[in-house]
Amino acid sequence: MIRFLLTLLAGILLGGVVHLVSVLALPRIATQDAYSRLVPMTKTNSVVALPLTAPNESPMPFMDPAFAFAVCRYDLSTGPIKLAVPVSQAYTSVSFYTRNDVAYYAINDRSAGRRVIELDLMTEAQHAALPEDEDVTAADRLIVDSPTTTGLIMLKALAPEPGEMPQAQASLAASTCKVQTDTPATKR
Repeated sequence: MIRFLLTLLAGILLGGVVHLVSVLALPRIATQDAYSRLVPMTKTNSVVALPLTAPNESPMPFMDPAFAFAVCRYDLSTGPIKLAVPVSQAYTSVSFYTRNDVAYYAINDRSAGRRVIELDLMTEAQHAALPEDEDVTAADRLIVDSPTTTGLIMLKALAPEPGEMPQAQASLAASTCKVQTDTPATKR
């Protein structure tokens, strides 16, 4: 009886270890992650509207048909990104993901408190190189530090009624995601 219990315990422990290792390794070895799926339909550092979702034809899994979606696939190696997203009538949110699908920041229209969600996306090194300007406070300029140089910005606008979907899509179509051309001077 003890031999059976020890064998059972060893099997459960081994199964737990194998399960844990496979769950932790799967995101790194998956070939159809969000970034890979969106590469063929997006351009780097520009906002691209995703098609409306259909049950069998959505570009990403679990996309809500009540939302209009747009994505910006960014690359910070050429400089910081300036993101501007006009808010829709109902609800607008912006989520940031690394190349490996790790969410690291999100903001919505209610927390932005403005008619346009505006922010600067940069690496920690680019943020450290910004000049210290006494006239610009943290409330004036929202800066998001990206842990990686590449990733995704997912934009969502709610259309509470099907007839409001064109307005939600137009709101996202007016969004911009581009490399900042007016690079500030470095710290001294």
